[in-house]
Amino acid sequence: MSPSPRRPTVLASATAALLALPLALGATSSASAAAPAGASAPVGTPTLAEQDPAALSRAVRAAFEEASASTAFSARGHGPDRPAPSGPDRRALDAAVRTIVDEGAVGVTARVESSRLRWAGAAGSRQLDRRPTAHTGDRFEVGSITKPMIATLVMQEVEKGTWQLDTPVEDVLPGVLGGRAEVTLEHLLSHRSGLPTGSDVMVALRMTDLTSWDEFIRVLGEEYTDAEHVAAALATPWLFEPGTDWSYSNAGYIVLGMMLEEVTGQDLDALLRHRVTRPAGMRHTELPHEPRSHGPFLVGAAFTGPDTGWYSLGHGDPDLFGAAGAVTSTTADLMSFTDALLGGRLVRPDTVADMVTPRSLAPLEYGLGVFRVADPCAPPGSGAYLYGHNGATYGTLSIVLSSPDGARSLAVGVTGRDLTSEKSVEDFNALLLPMALATC
Repeated sequence: MSPSPRRPTVLASATAALLALPLALGATSSASAAAPAGASAPVGTPTLAEQDPAALSRAVRAAFEEASASTAFSARGHGPDRPAPSGPDRRALDAAVRTIVDEGAVGVTARVESSRLRWAGAAGSRQLDRRPTAHTGDRFEVGSITKPMIATLVMQEVEKGTWQLDTPVEDVLPGVLGGRAEVTLEHLLSHRSGLPTGSDVMVALRMTDLTSWDEFIRVLGEEYTDAEHVAAALATPWLFEPGTDWSYSNAGYIVLGMMLEEVTGQDLDALLRHRVTRPAGMRHTELPHEPRSHGPFLVGAAFTGPDTGWYSLGHGDPDLFGAAGAVTSTTADLMSFTDALLGGRLVRPDTVADMVTPRSLAPLEYGLGVFRVADPCAPPGSGAYLYGHNGATYGTLSIVLSSPDGARSLAVGVTGRDLTSEKSVEDFNALLLPMALATC
C-alpha cells in the first residue's frame, strides 16, 4: 500500500527512531541534512533538522535521575547489610522481560550481576517469524556500544605515545575532514567536533522516494564505505565550531576507526579482537562486515506503521555503521567489557579516569566514549554514577551500565523497533530501571 501524501518521510521517521526518538525532553538539534535532489518532505511533516541525535541517551539519563531523586528508590541502598534479592524479585524481572515482548518487541535478552544477584532472562524469538525462541546467550547488534570499544583502542594509542588527545585529525588523515585542522582526537571522542552524524544523509542519498518504506529497507542492505559516510557528513553544514558545543556524531567515530587503521596498518576488526575482546574475555563478540554471522542471533526488525507493518532487518550491511555501531555481542560479553575497561585491564586506571570524566554535562554527561547516569541506588546528590553506553539501530535497542568497581552491572538487548513512535524506548526503560534497582 502506498504511503499517504501527507505522511512523514520515511527517512525522518527512521532517523527519529535511530538517532532522535523524540521523547518530549525539550531539546532539538541544530543539525540540517541534505536529501537527494528532487526529493522533498510532505507539507507539515518533521524534517531532519528537528531531530535530537542524543534523545535515546537523554531518555535513559532522565529516567535514572528521576529514580535517584525518589526516596522510595534511593532508600533501598546497597550496603553490606542489604539482604539478597528474593525469589519474587527475580520473578518480577522475568515478568518485565516478557512484558516488553507483549508490548511489541520481537526478542529480549537481559542480564544483571551484583554481589547479591546473578540473573539472566530472555523472552520472545530470534526472528520476526517468531521462531526459534530467544535465549539469554543470544547475540545481537549492539549499535553505539561499539563506541566505547573504539575509544578504548584510541586511548591505547594515546598511552603508547602514538597520539595525544589534542592531536589534530588532519595530522593523521590529511584532508579527511575537508581541511578542518582544528578538529582533534578529543573532539571526536567526546562528540564535540561539530561534525554532523552522516548516517541519515548517507541512506537518503541512496533513495529516490523518501516516502517509501520498501525502498528504505532495501537500501539498508546495500554496501557502504567509511569514505561515503564521511562524505555524507561533510555534505551538510558543520553544526558548530569544534570544542564549543556537543552533538552526537556517528561520522566522528567512523573517522576514529579510519585513523586507527591508518596508524596501525591493521583492519579494525582485527584490532578489536586482539586488543579488546580477547583480553576482556569476550568470546562471542565481533565487528562483522557482512549481515549477521555465526551462532544464535537476535535479528533486528522494524515496525513501520499499520499500513506497511513489520520488516526484518537481517539483510542490513554492518558497514552502514562501522566503527560507530557495527559490533555484535551478548549481554554477558558486554558486561565483561565494562568490567575490563573500568577495572583498568584494557587501559591504565588513570586513562579510565580520563575517559569517564565528562567533557559535557548537557545534554549528556559524556566523556571519551563513555557516559554516566545517576546511580538510582544511591542517595540524591551523592555523586554516585553508573557508567556505560547505549546503542540503537533501526531494529534494536541496547545498553550496558556498571558501577565504577564493576560490582554491579546490567546489560539489555531488544529487537523489534517501532520506527513511528517513542513507545519502544518507553518499554525499554520499563525493564531497565527495575534491573538497575535489583542490584541495590
